Amino acid sequence: MNHESSEQKSGYLVLPGERLGVIEEFIPDSGTYVKDGIIYSEIVGRAMLDLSNKRVSVNRLVRGVSVPKVTTTVLGQVSSTQSDNALVRIFKIGEKKLSGVFTGILHISDVQDRYVDSMNEVCKSGDIIRAKVVSEKNQIYHLSTIDKNLGVVYAFCSQCGYLLASRRHEMRCPRCRRIEKRKIAWDYGIGAM
Repeated sequence: MNHESSEQKSGYLVLPGERLGVIEEFIPDSGTYVKDGIIYSEIVGRAMLDLSNKRVSVNRLVRGVSVPKVTTTVLGQVSSTQSDNALVRIFKIGEKKLSGVFTGILHISDVQDRYVDSMNEVCKSGDIIRAKVVSEKNQIYHLSTIDKNLGVVYAFCSQCGYLLASRRHEMRCPRCRRIEKRKIAWDYGIGAM
């Protein structure tokens, strides 16, 4: 990043994970972190580049802005599934709605204690799930639904799109009568949003 583009960045709104400069050029200060020699914003705020002292910092724009952290419980929508994982667009931490877009990945090994053949038995695109953040590697949140309070909280029929009803150990569509499998949370469908 050259000084001209650095000056343009000063005072601008930045989001967590946004590149601010390199350690050869600046000393990282509050609201930043360094990875592989690159300085990134740690928070939502205004980037401040002090060119005379060669320091870069981010001033928090909003107090209490939430970002997912390891051990926090999140709510998200499944955006896609493959045979062994699902991508989740995280939109809530606990009761707090997020100010940014965060992506999590739920791997088949972190779904439940027993063996699972395919992610299609766990969740499908469009479902709303509650999960716990178990790690954060390379700006990707790795999720788990192993506890009984974690899993799908709202599921939609893959044939007609109607909200599925939970009946014993299966999910049934009240409209088209299709039966599907999911790994549901104990409070499925009870106002989890």
